Amino acid sequence: MQRMASETIEAQGHLIDSGLLSAIFDKIIEHKASYEVLTFTIGRTNDDASRIRMRVTAGDKASLAELLQHLTTFGAHPERERDALVKPAEKDSCVPDDFYSTTNHRTQVRVGGQWVDVEKQRMDAVIVVAGDRAECKKLRDVKAGEPVICGHGGIRVTPEFRDRDRHGFAFMSNDVSSERRVEGSVARIAAMIREVKKAGGRIAVVAGPVVVHTGGVEHFAAIIRRGFVDVVLAGNALAVHDVEFALSGTSLGIDLIQGAPVEQGHRNHMAAINTVNRAGGLRQAVETGVLQSGVMYECVKRGVDFVLAGSIRDDGPLPDTLMDLVEAQERYAAALANVQLVLMLSSMLHSIGVGNMLPSWVRVVCVDINPAVVTKLSDRGSSQTVGVVTDVGLFLHRLAEALRD
Repeated sequence: MQRMASETIEAQGHLIDSGLLSAIFDKIIEHKASYEVLTFTIGRTNDDASRIRMRVTAGDKASLAELLQHLTTFGAHPERERDALVKPAEKDSCVPDDFYSTTNHRTQVRVGGQWVDVEKQRMDAVIVVAGDRAECKKLRDVKAGEPVICGHGGIRVTPEFRDRDRHGFAFMSNDVSSERRVEGSVARIAAMIREVKKAGGRIAVVAGPVVVHTGGVEHFAAIIRRGFVDVVLAGNALAVHDVEFALSGTSLGIDLIQGAPVEQGHRNHMAAINTVNRAGGLRQAVETGVLQSGVMYECVKRGVDFVLAGSIRDDGPLPDTLMDLVEAQERYAAALANVQLVLMLSSMLHSIGVGNMLPSWVRVVCVDINPAVVTKLSDRGSSQTVGVVTDVGLFLHRLAEALRD
């Protein structure tokens, strides 16, 4: 007969406001374990954290170990401090079966009796130790013999708590609704953009071709021109339709002023690709005067970095588009280093990809006419995402006006 196994765990932070306490209790019950609260101190102000100690009991050691690994995600960890378990990678891109899979939350590991902050935090990675440092690595980047953190011991995760008025952003929280007034949301977002730039922070924008289709080009270009964007992450389609609009006044053959298709307009996006190919790329097209307006034009003129990640459906693609998936991911990740705010504009594919690369303390605003896009981001771990459900062109118009003042 197997003996019951117990462990004393603790957690602290805004446990109640963030829903973490309920999540911890639910997870324990889900694993058919039991708990006994030993001490519980409730925080009384925004700056005062709550603290809880509890004894968790499971049917056996294996069940307890599995439960504790799940609880780590919610910031709960064993009270007894011990070094993390480190094992060598078996071969390139292959680690032991009990590897620790990272979240996007701040993480520490205990190595050599010392707690070490994990660098390059992101979800769906492993933690590799190098001397007195530790960092997240994609599985494909792990080399044979590298020391990898395994199990759940010696790991501390600090979830990004939902403070009552964090960054003045509690006005939206994580709920998704089309009922809110766009103007109010835009004013708050504009204020935060100014705050980030004033502090010397970096802002990234993930944008889809809907920016062009909805008439948002001139407004997005104005925001770039005023210095509020540090990097643009997109696919081939945004650049192609942006260039098409700059050269022909159409997007997918539709006159955006008249809202009607033009004769032979179906060939305009291919003509745009051909024009850029002839110039040698987007930067050359701007430098030679072939391209004189639009989002990509402003990026080149203002020295704003951009990365275009290609896909199987791309026409062309443009010379600037990265068709090597791994290279595109690496370029995206490098461009996102040290960003404080990411604005996502109607691009579900690229938005979810970027969300997977971000630590949870980076603020994310997702604007889309489809509420499901924001929901999918949150479901895939980017719980810091807040959403504005509206037409992207309208949003950019309002945002450009707010940032002009």
